[in-house]
Amino acid sequence: MKVAVVGATGMVGTVMLKVLAEQKFPVSTLIPVASEKSIGKEITYQGNAYPIVSMQDAINAKPDIALFSAGGNTSLEWAPKFEAVGTTVIDNSSAWRMDHSKKLVVPEINANELTANDKIIANPNCSTIQMVVVLAPLHKKYKIKRIVVSTYQSISGTGVKAVRQLESEYAGEKGEMAYPYPIHKNALPHCDVFEENGYTKEEMKLVRETQKILNDATIAITATAIRIPVVGGHSESVNVEFENDFDVAEVRKLLHESPGIVVQDNPDVNVYPMPIYAEGKDDVFVGRIRRDGSQRNSLNMWIVADNLRKGAATNAVQIAQYLVDHKLV
Repeated sequence: MKVAVVGATGMVGTVMLKVLAEQKFPVSTLIPVASEKSIGKEITYQGNAYPIVSMQDAINAKPDIALFSAGGNTSLEWAPKFEAVGTTVIDNSSAWRMDHSKKLVVPEINANELTANDKIIANPNCSTIQMVVVLAPLHKKYKIKRIVVSTYQSISGTGVKAVRQLESEYAGEKGEMAYPYPIHKNALPHCDVFEENGYTKEEMKLVRETQKILNDATIAITATAIRIPVVGGHSESVNVEFENDFDVAEVRKLLHESPGIVVQDNPDVNVYPMPIYAEGKDDVFVGRIRRDGSQRNSLNMWIVADNLRKGAATNAVQIAQYLVDHKLV
């Protein structure tokens, strides 16, 4: 199994390599790809050194799978070239997510839709993944009418430049700014760029991607995305209105029995999800599960996950594992 990791030296690419090793993914040949300035340098994987190669050299090697985390423009240019040599691309950028001809996959929900003909597969946005993992089993049982989500997102979702900004601010030093304002001791209601409707791209990803993954455009969704000075892990306050009524104890049981979810919901002893606990883990954590008394058939939840793992790298590797297990590559 030849596996290329495109963007191997970036934050998500580094975690992809880590997850591939942890999951014992059947890599026979690793092909790390990074920017031109990194070509010829080496990375270490499973105790062995691998030279970083150019995009064209990686294509010439005809990998079975290419995990992409190198930005939308790079993916738009190069993913079809990998596809042309028979490689299956799993792309972590936003480039292909809303393309009607491409699958947008969270393995716990819709991996069964994949076929051998799907050569470019989109990995959803980090904030979307953790939310839909929790919502999918509830939608199946109670049918979701409306979602109101507010996110509290880690700076690692922006990239290494944002982490450096926070570290500089902690140290009281002036450095390069990833954001238009300080992030230390602050909260920025500004994730990604603003669209004409007044919402940011991050907020609209939560709307559009959720409807596509759950295969239901009738779900009404509104989102507010906030960047906070946390390094690892996104948190979300999610209010859901259902068509049908529910029992809160039944909701907890259903979530507990659903794959990829850990229920942490015992406020009497201060048990609830937090990014400090979720960091470095592959599961999605849900707690503060309670009925919304202000609106019929409505529920409040607090959902937390590591945005670099389940929100990006782990989800991509899980897709790759599904393809291998079902002989689709």
